[in-house]
Amino acid sequence: MFDAETYSSRRSRLCDAVSSGLCLFLGNRDSPRNYPDNPYPFRQDSAFLYYFGLDASGRDAVLDVETGAATLYGADPDIDEIVWTGPQPSLEAEAERVGVAETAPPPALADRLQAAVRQGRPVHLLPPYRDTHRRRLQALLGICADRVEDYVSKPLIDAVIAQRSTKSPAEIEELERAVTITNRMHREAMRMATPGTDEQEIVGRLHGIAHAHGGRLSFPPICSIRGEVLHNHAYDHTLSDGDLLLVDAGATAPSHYAGDVTRVTPVGGSFSARQRDVYTAVLDAHEHAIEAMAPGVPFVDVHLRAARVLTEHLQQMGLMQGSVDDAVSEGAHALFFSHGLGHMMGLDVHDMEGLGEDRVGYAAGQSRSDQFGLSALRLARPLEPGFVVTVEPGLYFIPLLIEQWQSDGRLADFIDYDAVENFLDLGGVRIEDDVLVTENGPRILGDGLAKSVDDVEAAAG
Repeated sequence: MFDAETYSSRRSRLCDAVSSGLCLFLGNRDSPRNYPDNPYPFRQDSAFLYYFGLDASGRDAVLDVETGAATLYGADPDIDEIVWTGPQPSLEAEAERVGVAETAPPPALADRLQAAVRQGRPVHLLPPYRDTHRRRLQALLGICADRVEDYVSKPLIDAVIAQRSTKSPAEIEELERAVTITNRMHREAMRMATPGTDEQEIVGRLHGIAHAHGGRLSFPPICSIRGEVLHNHAYDHTLSDGDLLLVDAGATAPSHYAGDVTRVTPVGGSFSARQRDVYTAVLDAHEHAIEAMAPGVPFVDVHLRAARVLTEHLQQMGLMQGSVDDAVSEGAHALFFSHGLGHMMGLDVHDMEGLGEDRVGYAAGQSRSDQFGLSALRLARPLEPGFVVTVEPGLYFIPLLIEQWQSDGRLADFIDYDAVENFLDLGGVRIEDDVLVTENGPRILGDGLAKSVDDVEAAAG
């Protein structure tokens, strides 16, 4: 992805942040679907990609914090593999490409780690997220697979989060590339939003566009006329005139940096009056939230600003009442906006959350709320230049949730449940962009995508 100096510099900075010992980076292995030679598409571990840049199975690495020396572990392909895969670079050539001077065969990794343990040197681990990692750590270090999380290194986690949170100009370029591909996917989805089209046809086209540009989908897309189902992956509906099609989808660049964008399109080309009111409310909250983003501003404050704007519009529609500030403070708006405003973006679509969602998204002294809706906020910490985050407010009419709140009389001073009954068939609206925080203000990444009411209607098939 990048030149050798980039990876060497990243590793050097990591050594400066971790006081002593060895940092272990396990690369991912192929994951078989039903037998070893039929694997799922390979995806390298993101921390391994960030520090060692090699997108291939069967590679591990150790970084000696005290000397700064890195060692790459792996095996050269044998002739049986080459028959099926063609010529592959040697381990030594791969190491040279990413600025690593030392290589060793796989069995040497266990010897190295066990020697460090005998010498009393710390071995720093990141949290494993695959059972294969836990089993390998058990074999390499002699620790119980069920207790591996007890041995993860907080200093390493904190150092990696601090380093990866701020994106370099080269990383921002890759993110721009990912979002530009993502926008092409959304333009095609808007064009296809015509009566009689099946959701699965659109999803198939999204896959095709991502692959045609050298990437893949960054997560299973949401493509549904049932937009009130927040993570809807069924794709089993046929579009009808008057439906709202919600598409939340992203592509990766070939480097694996990810895009994540949401748009809602009126099937048939025109919003109804109710749909227009809801869409306008979400768009207004989206724009106010982006305007509020600046270095030093806690993202939780940006979330609450979006919530207040949504509440003002819901009052104008006759669905809410009372003091806006009190309604938001009590969480009444969360009946309609039940998730957080956004999350970090990078090599992962929810960047680094495998390292601990609260460690990534919350600063020292911040704690996650237990209030419904606000408790789902993944990112609350003060923004910094170089952060790339999603901004994705939404309004949803979830019949079972509304029924439960109404039967409990929950926050009835703020919610007109009789008026809400008239919106139960509307579904959901979410608008999402990927935004870079700079010293001079926020910048939406990508090449621009229809978002205003008029532009979305014009883009619809």
